[in-house]
Amino acid sequence: GFRHYTVADCEFNSSKLNDIEYTQSYYYNKLEIVRFSSSVGKFVGYTEYGIKNAERWNNGPEVIARRGEKERYCFHNVGIDVEAALTKS
Repeated sequence: GFRHYTVADCEFNSSKLNDIEYTQSYYYNKLEIVRFSSSVGKFVGYTEYGIKNAERWNNGPEVIARRGEKERYCFHNVGIDVEAALTKS
Protein backbone atom coordinates (compact mmCIF):
# COMPACT_ATOMS: atom_id res chain seq x y z
CA GLY A 1 0.00 0.00 0.00
CA PHE A 2 0.84 3.65 -0.15
CA ARG A 3 1.25 5.99 2.77
CA HIS A 4 0.51 9.70 2.85
CA TYR A 5 1.13 11.79 5.96
CA THR A 6 1.91 15.33 7.11
CA VAL A 7 4.25 16.60 9.80
CA ALA A 8 3.79 20.01 11.43
CA ASP A 9 6.73 21.36 13.39
CA CYS A 10 7.59 24.41 15.48
CA GLU A 11 11.29 25.10 15.93
CA PHE A 12 12.24 27.79 18.41
CA ASN A 13 15.11 29.32 20.38
CA SER A 14 12.91 31.41 22.66
CA SER A 15 9.25 32.20 23.17
CA LYS A 16 9.53 35.35 21.00
CA LEU A 17 7.54 35.16 17.78
CA ASN A 18 10.58 36.11 15.66
CA ASP A 19 12.53 33.11 17.03
CA ILE A 20 9.91 30.58 15.92
CA GLU A 21 9.68 28.79 12.58
CA TYR A 22 6.60 26.81 11.60
CA THR A 23 6.87 24.11 8.93
CA GLN A 24 4.36 21.67 7.56
CA SER A 25 5.66 18.89 5.31
CA TYR A 26 3.64 16.51 3.18
CA TYR A 27 5.04 13.03 2.51
CA TYR A 28 4.11 10.22 0.15
CA ASN A 29 5.85 6.86 0.63
CA LYS A 30 8.54 8.43 2.87
CA LEU A 31 9.38 11.07 0.25
CA GLU A 32 8.73 14.72 1.06
CA ILE A 33 6.69 16.14 -1.79
CA VAL A 34 5.83 19.66 -0.59
CA ARG A 35 6.57 21.90 2.41
CA PHE A 36 5.29 25.15 3.85
CA SER A 37 7.82 27.15 5.87
CA SER A 38 6.96 30.33 7.77
CA SER A 39 10.43 31.71 7.04
CA VAL A 40 9.83 31.34 3.28
CA GLY A 41 6.15 32.27 3.55
CA LYS A 42 4.92 29.89 0.87
CA PHE A 43 4.73 26.26 -0.22
CA VAL A 44 7.72 24.72 -2.02
CA GLY A 45 7.40 21.51 -4.04
CA TYR A 46 10.12 18.86 -4.24
CA THR A 47 8.58 16.46 -6.76
CA GLU A 48 6.58 17.01 -9.94
CA TYR A 49 3.35 16.40 -8.03
CA GLY A 50 4.53 18.62 -5.14
CA ILE A 51 5.46 21.49 -7.45
CA LYS A 52 1.99 21.43 -9.03
CA ASN A 53 0.31 21.45 -5.61
CA ALA A 54 2.62 24.20 -4.31
CA GLU A 55 1.71 26.44 -7.27
CA ARG A 56 -2.00 25.85 -6.72
CA TRP A 57 -1.83 26.31 -2.93
CA ASN A 58 0.30 29.47 -3.19
CA ASN A 59 -2.44 31.04 -5.32
CA GLY A 60 -5.29 29.98 -3.07
CA PRO A 61 -6.53 30.30 0.50
CA GLU A 62 -4.21 27.50 1.70
CA VAL A 63 -1.14 29.77 1.85
CA ILE A 64 -3.03 32.42 3.85
CA ALA A 65 -4.17 29.79 6.36
CA ARG A 66 -0.64 28.42 6.80
CA ARG A 67 0.86 31.88 7.32
CA GLY A 68 -1.31 32.27 10.41
CA GLU A 69 -0.26 28.94 11.95
CA LYS A 70 3.01 30.27 13.35
CA GLU A 71 1.14 32.65 15.62
CA ARG A 72 -1.98 30.54 16.20
CA TYR A 73 -0.36 27.17 16.83
CA CYS A 74 3.34 27.64 17.57
CA PHE A 75 3.34 30.84 19.60
CA HIS A 76 0.69 29.51 21.99
CA ASN A 77 2.30 26.08 22.44
CA VAL A 78 5.90 27.31 22.62
CA GLY A 79 4.94 29.47 25.61
CA ILE A 80 3.53 26.40 27.34
CA ASP A 81 6.61 24.29 26.49
CA VAL A 82 9.08 26.95 27.66
CA GLU A 83 7.21 27.41 30.94
CA ALA A 84 7.10 23.65 31.53
CA ALA A 85 10.84 23.32 30.83
CA LEU A 86 11.76 26.20 33.12
CA THR A 87 9.79 24.79 36.05
CA LYS A 88 11.59 21.44 35.74
CA SER A 89 15.15 22.73 35.50
